[in-house]
Formats: sequence, C-alpha cells, structure tokens
Amino acid sequence: MSARIDFNCDMGESFGAYQLGQDQEIIKYITSANIACGFHAGDPNWMHRTVKLAEEHGVAIGAHPSFPDLSGFGRRNMAVAPGEAKNDIIYQIGALTAFTSAGKLQHVKPHGAMYNMAVRDEALARAICEAILEVDPETILIALAGSQWIDIARDMGLRVAREAFADRAVNADGTLVPRSKPGSVIEDVDEVARRSVKMVTEGKVTAITGEEVALSADTLCLHGDTPNSIHLASSIRSALEAEGVQIVPLGRIVSG
Repeated sequence: MSARIDFNCDMGESFGAYQLGQDQEIIKYITSANIACGFHAGDPNWMHRTVKLAEEHGVAIGAHPSFPDLSGFGRRNMAVAPGEAKNDIIYQIGALTAFTSAGKLQHVKPHGAMYNMAVRDEALARAICEAILEVDPETILIALAGSQWIDIARDMGLRVAREAFADRAVNADGTLVPRSKPGSVIEDVDEVARRSVKMVTEGKVTAITGEEVALSADTLCLHGDTPNSIHLASSIRSALEAEGVQIVPLGRIVSG
C-alpha cells in the first residue's frame, strides 16, 4: 500500500484591509485548511471568505485558534490559565463552525505560541483537548508528531493527527526551531520538497544540528506566509505524487 498524507496550510490570516498570503492559489494544492478565527489574525469577513474558498475547492476545514494576540500574530508566549485557554478555543471553534455549510469542522490545529507551548505544557494540552471534546468529540486534533501531546489526546479519547512541517527546521528532539533563530524557516524550494518526501516515505527528518530524527506523520504543514509559498505548495505536491504518495484529507487517514 502506498503512503498517504494530508497536506495542510494555515489560511485566512488577513485582517480588515490587510491581506496576508495567497490563499486563492495555495488552496489548489492542499487537502486541509487551518483557518484563523480572529484571535491572531482573521476577522468575520475573512473567515467567511476563506471557508467558502475551501468549500468551493473541496478542501476540508479546520479551526486555527490562538492566544488573544493580534499585535504579535499569536507567536508570543502568554501566561493564560488552562480554563481561560479552553474557553478561548471553544469560542473560536464555534465562530468558525458557524460559517461552514455543514455546521461541522474536520479538525482543530492551535496556532503559534499556543501550539508550541502545548507540546511541553500538559495542562494547556489537556485544556485544548477538553475544548475540542466539549464542542464535538469527532473533531480531529492536529498536534506535533512525537510529542507527549499526542499521547495525552489519545488517552482522553480524542481523534488526533500527527503533524510534520515542510518548511520549518526541527531540533534533535523533534520540536520546532524557534522562529527567532537563523534557519528556522526553510525557503529553498528543492530542499523543502526533498525533506517532505523523506518525512512521508522514510519517516525521517534531518535536524538543524545534523541528527536523523524519526517521525510518523499523518499531515504535512506548509505555512501560507512563507516566502514563495505558492511555488513551495506546487513543488511539494508534485514531489510527493511522483513518489506515489496519496494526498488525501485527514478524515481518510485518522480512524474514528
């Protein structure tokens, strides 16, 4: 049986009159869209527009909730109590779901600092899982492959997808290299395509320090605000398909 992978991208990260990313082009290459819900980017008009764009292209829809941090684009660590984080996530999931034709999301993928902090912060990880379970237990959580967060979610009875990143460097322990460090974002098209194929077909990725890191992923992420993201999306998809990889939505990969 050939390898299968979901291809996701963060989208709808514009705000008001300011447009970020090239969603209308990238949508052609992906199978799942993580749509900003207004806390780090996005607003009701952009949420509506992005949901309809995904629906028109048959792309599965997920919420991309964040800490309330518009000024920092959700990338600043915040000291938020687990109960507060849970309510913030429920609010954002509900807001995005209301724009969908089906009244249902495929997945939830926390954004930025919330995502990275949950990898090591068990209380935050549990709060995120509780929020999803409270709204819709069938919704899939996207979390970092190899992290304790995956085990926490599964133990809580949540459907969970393991995520790898096409355009982000990783440390030897599999965590993402902070964006504040040089080389954290990979922009070379050929390198991104090669590492994507390696992660999906071999279950390995080379850390920024040179070690080979094992990983098993259900979904591969490309950031929409990475420079040259359209070319990256096209090249990743072409490289994977050339290796016989099936690119399908998470619902066909993660069991119920």
